[in-house]
Amino acid sequence: MCDSVREAMESEESGLTEECGVFGCVAAGQWPTQLEVTEVLALGLVALQHRGQESAGIVTSNGSSPPTYSILKGMGLVSSAFRPEDLQKLRVGNLGIGHTRYSTTGVSELHNCQPFVVDTLHGKIAVAHNGELVNAAALRKKVMRHGVGLSTSSDSELITQLLALTPPMEELDTPDWVARIKNLMNETPTAYSLLVMHTDVIYAVRDPYGNRPLCIGRLVPVSKLQSAGAEDGDTEGWVVSSESCSFQSIGARYYREVLPGEIVQISKHGVKSLSVIPRPEGDGAAFCIFEYVYFARPDSIFEGRFLMAETGITCSQMVYSVRQRCGRQLAIEAPADVDLVSTVPESATPAALGYAQQAGLPYVEVLCKNRYVGRTFIQPNTRLRQLGVAKKFGALTDNFAGKRVLLVDDSIVRGNTISPIIKLLREAGATEVHIRVASPPIRFPCFMGINIPTKEELIANKTEFEDIASYIGATSVQYLSVEGLLSAVQEGICLPEDKEQRTELSRKASRRTGHCTACLTGKYPVELEW
Repeated sequence: MCDSVREAMESEESGLTEECGVFGCVAAGQWPTQLEVTEVLALGLVALQHRGQESAGIVTSNGSSPPTYSILKGMGLVSSAFRPEDLQKLRVGNLGIGHTRYSTTGVSELHNCQPFVVDTLHGKIAVAHNGELVNAAALRKKVMRHGVGLSTSSDSELITQLLALTPPMEELDTPDWVARIKNLMNETPTAYSLLVMHTDVIYAVRDPYGNRPLCIGRLVPVSKLQSAGAEDGDTEGWVVSSESCSFQSIGARYYREVLPGEIVQISKHGVKSLSVIPRPEGDGAAFCIFEYVYFARPDSIFEGRFLMAETGITCSQMVYSVRQRCGRQLAIEAPADVDLVSTVPESATPAALGYAQQAGLPYVEVLCKNRYVGRTFIQPNTRLRQLGVAKKFGALTDNFAGKRVLLVDDSIVRGNTISPIIKLLREAGATEVHIRVASPPIRFPCFMGINIPTKEELIANKTEFEDIASYIGATSVQYLSVEGLLSAVQEGICLPEDKEQRTELSRKASRRTGHCTACLTGKYPVELEW
């Protein structure tokens, strides 16, 4: 239920939300820079708006020693949190990090807004975080035992304070930020993607399981953006983002992913890998599979591209393509005798198109969305509640009246979002409404940065699920299998024809790829602390 921007109805009614998005920028070359770092940060956060709509923040630095930090935070969407006159005040920055937030831990208030800035023994640091620490409760007690008070309920402040603690091997007068980050990573196994800004560098960090996404882009002149001839000397800056979808709008080229467990230093001199922290023996990577199903923008790229640097093989794993393959697999697993295939705009459109192609059925639009009904547009009164879905969707009656409709959705969480849509289609003339879901049933909560309702709230765990078609008013309902979802995701990893090279590449891929399916299977990548 997401596209370029998280659809307001789904995030309100399903209760399924990503925690946040992080974005950073470092100008290349001489400082003070001519690059408009603040504008790059703001546009990058706009592109990540689907990952968080509650608050947004930017911290910029002039990169001197000691640095001058400028901070701007606000509630709501990026467009309302940052006024143009406020952004003007941050123009002095040569580097900066930003954050857009949903709350999974910590209430939705300005004091929980990131990035967090704290003083350490070796100067100020700013930290932006995506994810949720699985052992946060124990870590909070540990920090407090060191005499450190916490002013927010956010995991991100906890991370900031852990980074401020002096690690065992660090000398008093010599800051070792890699050691500090490693110390943090040893304290908590997952889940986090971090941006840590100190003086004139940004450290990009991903937990060893790679649960949350993080990737790097290279800013090049607009005239060379589409050209293959852009050289290192053309680099105007470096950016790091939760998703690659932010790169095109700011004039950046995809460079590579931050690997699971990797600590990357980004400075005006370029990108340098400092260390890769291994997982415990036998543990595989655990990238959140719901990034493909639900959260990420369709034009983002995940996994696969790291193989290009290691083997010279270009490999692209675009979210849109994965969702389309999910639809094709769904058509194989759950066929239906219908006249047409459609979707709820625009959430599951790639999967619906894939289903239609595989089944040899026409794809037809059956709903027209009112794009200007936002989550805070108006508080529903009795009349608006009675109108329900009609204020957000109009039925394209001529396209389906008297026909059997198959509607593809990407997930059903509580079951109370799809029901009024089915009712609307039936009242507008559909003779049958079949629901096909392009992911398996969600049965378990997430403890790694996704705000999934409690186990009892999930429709897949209720007695009504035994006859879910009757419960939501559909003619039939079928889901994609876990095996089908995994095959659709893994199909996109490119492998060469040469047998030896294929074996070696498969070995590398198995180390670097792997998916967390805990919300579907209850198999968590690490042992949880209850």
